Amino acid sequence: MFVINFRSFIVMFIVALTGSACSNFLTSEEEGHTDAEGFILEDENGNEIYREFEGATTGSISLIIGQELEVLVHFLDHDGNEIEHEEEDDDHDHDHDHDEESELKITGNDATIATVEIEGDEGLHINAISAGSTSFTLQLMHGDHADYTSTNSIPITVTDSTMFSCTTVCLKSCCSSTIYASR
Repeated sequence: MFVINFRSFIVMFIVALTGSACSNFLTSEEEGHTDAEGFILEDENGNEIYREFEGATTGSISLIIGQELEVLVHFLDHDGNEIEHEEEDDDHDHDHDHDEESELKITGNDATIATVEIEGDEGLHINAISAGSTSFTLQLMHGDHADYTSTNSIPITVTDSTMFSCTTVCLKSCCSSTIYASR
């Protein structure tokens, strides 16, 4: 009889562990954790200006003093595709705690060179203050912990407008005259 009870105990223990693991998995999904492998920074025209994916980076942020830049942040999944945010249904009965929604956090930039501020749920506002270089770290926070932290600091270079040449870079405020090409 002891053997039967011991076997029953083992079976019930395994079932309890399996059920507990499944319950934790579902709770994690319900709480809205984001499993990101990177992100894209996109300007207001939809142009990708910076990308970090699995630690590799491309692009940079270059501004002239006084220039402002609005940037959207799109997080990437394991395949490098944008993670779509699911909209909450207002009529849905929320049984779990939504006080811990995801939000962006910026750290590490030198605000005397450029300010980087959170704008809305997935945007940044960058304002070039003075010439120099700085960088910032981007985090996707979920409550008191980060679901994602950029593995590299995102560089920002701010220059004086007199340092630009219309032969290398043409910004609206830079090129005031028409440049003609000749043979």
